[in-house]
Amino acid sequence: MAFSSFAAFLAMGGHGPYVWAAWGVTALLMIACVWHARIERRLLIRSLTRRTRREKMRPPQSGKTAPNSLQASQADDT
Repeated sequence: MAFSSFAAFLAMGGHGPYVWAAWGVTALLMIACVWHARIERRLLIRSLTRRTRREKMRPPQSGKTAPNSLQASQADDT
């Protein structure tokens, strides 16, 4: 082993505070990224569920359909 004791390992030859602070910040940022991704995923699923529920409850529109790109291109050709 490169260090004579656990205390020497933690001290890292006087560079311990910098090394362990870097490890701590890295671990904190990785945890924050995972936490943020989980929250965003939960919000997206909730939003899509609401949107699906709204669209199912919406009455069908008679005769009013939005033109899609195929219909618009066919109209331009005539």
